[in-house]
Amino acid sequence: MKTIEMYVNGEWCKSSNEKWITVTDPSTGSELARIPRGQPKDVDSAVKAAKDAFESNAWRNIKPFERGRLLHEIAAKVNENRDELAELESTDVGKPLSQGYADIDAAIRYFEFYAGAADKVMGDTIPIEDGLLDYVVREPVGVTAHIVPWNYPIQILSRSVAAAIAMGNTVVVKSAEDTPLTANKIAEYFDQITIPKGVFNHVTGYGQEAGASLAAHPLIDHVTFTGSVETGTAVANRATSNVTPVTLELGGKSPNIVFADCDSEKALNGVMKAIIQNSGQTCSAGSRLLVEESFKDEFLDKLVTRFKQLSIGPALEDKDIGPILNEKQYNRVMHYLNIAEEEGTIVAGGKSAAPENGKNGYYMEPTIIDHVAPDSKLAQEEIFGPVLTVFSFNRVEDALELANSTEYGLVTGIWTQDISKAHLLASRIKSGQVFVNNYGAGGGIQMPFGGYKKSGFGREKGWIALYNYTQVKNVAIKYD
Repeated sequence: MKTIEMYVNGEWCKSSNEKWITVTDPSTGSELARIPRGQPKDVDSAVKAAKDAFESNAWRNIKPFERGRLLHEIAAKVNENRDELAELESTDVGKPLSQGYADIDAAIRYFEFYAGAADKVMGDTIPIEDGLLDYVVREPVGVTAHIVPWNYPIQILSRSVAAAIAMGNTVVVKSAEDTPLTANKIAEYFDQITIPKGVFNHVTGYGQEAGASLAAHPLIDHVTFTGSVETGTAVANRATSNVTPVTLELGGKSPNIVFADCDSEKALNGVMKAIIQNSGQTCSAGSRLLVEESFKDEFLDKLVTRFKQLSIGPALEDKDIGPILNEKQYNRVMHYLNIAEEEGTIVAGGKSAAPENGKNGYYMEPTIIDHVAPDSKLAQEEIFGPVLTVFSFNRVEDALELANSTEYGLVTGIWTQDISKAHLLASRIKSGQVFVNNYGAGGGIQMPFGGYKKSGFGREKGWIALYNYTQVKNVAIKYD
């Protein structure tokens, strides 16, 4: 079993208590590695290292375009090790290998995108009056914390870390205790390039120990968190004690709205992929299907047929669906399927699965639940598994009401050939992203991503995410 160490101030280290956490393979339940069980003392060392690096002339004197070149170096290393990283990500998370490759390609793009942006964030001048020069500059915030979830570890690390470093910040990453392997590889790549010690730090451990300590640390200047509403609220509360700004990307209950005039084949593929990707363990999963009543039976019959044809198996076999992460997550999903026995009709799946070579993994059939009440737990709560709930509507207004009927607002898909209906819904749906006749747009590296309501606040991805990691300074100079 491989032993992984934390990376703090340019050095590899164990935890201060020398305790370990075992990382397991979701596909088989076998042990993959052990990681340090980081403690508040270890987090403190990492944050102070990042603070010293931020204040150092060695980092301050690196020009913006040079920061971009450093990020290009990381992108190149990720690309050079693409096969190894894809296998690591798939094995660690349990997702099909092709999805692991997609995650690595997205990570490369994040580092490339923000590398190119590093010297292109401009200030501004404001006309006040003759004899007064007023200008605005964006400066780095300082030390940024990045608390990474278990479902898309390399993607979510890359998109926030690359943006933070591009703007001149130093970072401390806390990876999920279940899926730390690719974060460790990114630490290795930072160790291999010429960059001041302490600019990039990686700590491991449990959320309630290392993660909580990082969010509450007084020397942290910004926290980026992706995860559940409950944990995100706790992170925000801890950060608030130091008046530390937070970017939160939380849960979702995202709808796909399908009209009878849609391109049926594209809609079927889009709806299916939106819920089975990563076994539905995705905050932006399309977990609700809203179908025009006159088209519902036809569309649902075809969708059920496709669900029953999906293959299930271990990550590296690259089936359509891999395992659920662990027993805790599996039991959560099965809890909702038990509710479905009373509050809906299961028309596809609904049971555990036992694929060949998947002994001791937690697998389940992709599931469709019809006849769900809009106010039921199945309709309102994030299940976080390959489970799709189905609803019908007759009017555009009814579709809009259903789409906005949860406390989440992360992503929405609209499937129609009527551009007027598409524009109307897009303008009124309370959702951070709206896709028309597609869902996800190829990863959307350049597109702002975040939610309305309890799906969080702030935006990641795209140009706007750079502003998370800057603070605005206004300078007014009086001259004769």
